[in-house]
Amino acid sequence: MDMIVDVELDAAALVAALVTRARGAARRLAAVSTADKARGLAAMAQAIRDAAPDILAANAIDMANARAAGLSPAMLDRLELTPARIAATADGVAAIAALPDPVGQIIDTATRPNGLELSRVRVPIGVIGIIYESRPNVTADAAALCVGAGNAVILRGGSEAIASNRAIHAALEAGLEAAGLPADAVLLVGVTDRAAVGAMLGSAGGIDMIVPRGGKSLVARVQAEARVPVLAHLDGNNHVYVHASADPAMAEAIAVNAKMRRTGVCGAMETLLIDKHFPAAGQLVQKLQAAGCAVRGDALVAGLVPGVTLAEPDDWDTEYLDAVVSVALVDGLDAALSHIARHGSHHTDAIIAEDAAAAERFLADVDSAIVLWNASTQFADGGEFGLGAEIGIATGRLHARGPVALEGLTTYKWVGRGSGQVRP
Repeated sequence: MDMIVDVELDAAALVAALVTRARGAARRLAAVSTADKARGLAAMAQAIRDAAPDILAANAIDMANARAAGLSPAMLDRLELTPARIAATADGVAAIAALPDPVGQIIDTATRPNGLELSRVRVPIGVIGIIYESRPNVTADAAALCVGAGNAVILRGGSEAIASNRAIHAALEAGLEAAGLPADAVLLVGVTDRAAVGAMLGSAGGIDMIVPRGGKSLVARVQAEARVPVLAHLDGNNHVYVHASADPAMAEAIAVNAKMRRTGVCGAMETLLIDKHFPAAGQLVQKLQAAGCAVRGDALVAGLVPGVTLAEPDDWDTEYLDAVVSVALVDGLDAALSHIARHGSHHTDAIIAEDAAAAERFLADVDSAIVLWNASTQFADGGEFGLGAEIGIATGRLHARGPVALEGLTTYKWVGRGSGQVRP
């Protein structure tokens, strides 16, 4: 099949034009009722189902180009669309329509001594920019979440998925038009010019928030160059700490699940910390090995269990996204907390313990977006939190933390209702 070749375009002018269109659509969409947004999402989902043959044909082009370029099997798997994956994507879009609409929700109210009534009310953010790689289903997921929260969105996917993204976007556009919603609410940067990313990152006053979804290099570039607020996480260097009081069977089940259920997700455990007073440390490490996990341990772990590779200093800061884990024996809760503070990425960390006081201190002291007691880190997912789909996991301290779904794509404004008050 022929390679896709883009005509050289002025990326800055292209993005500026898209921003103008998106801002107009955002103003219209902000006033759309919950019922009409739900109808629009249902129409978008149906349009994806109807366009499945076109989407599969476009994806075949991307897959052929990706194989010719030598993409890894893992990248090819992320890129590939099948009838089942397209159906699941459409179902995910439709499911967002059934979620509670955050727009218009009253967060709190107060009446001042002078009788002025004040409320904080959720409103859409405005125009969201999504920069992502590999997975073409993100085109539909991100678009549906933004529309559900009343935002317009500008999507810039990876060059390897350009044909698939164009086909999915065409279906989303058709669905919006069929529902009478502004088609410009979902716009695609349909070129592979990397300068378009820079233009989006520099669009202060045009794009209200950027959400990067991809590898570490992409997120690092976005965070370094953006002149627009960014909602992102750079690493998922997640820890599980097995306290001395932990039930051994529970510790084994949780540790193996946290690492091996899916090794490539951002919620996977990357470092296992075992209290030196835990009675079954060697058995726990062997359970991970038996599950197919390579273990890189400190000197104590390497001396305790055969087949453990001695960890290098960088291992404690590495997000493997593979069947590899770093393991250390630590001297109590304080040592575990210090290790996580030094090496963690503020994503997801868990403690396994029967000692409630120790667990509560861990939950209070660990500065991560998600902290868990006696549960696998693989629960770091919007669906598992009851939020439906998510646009990503945020690890910063402002606006939103953890899985970001509809509510995380809103802000609020103060609404005052008076009866003639003037300030003395």
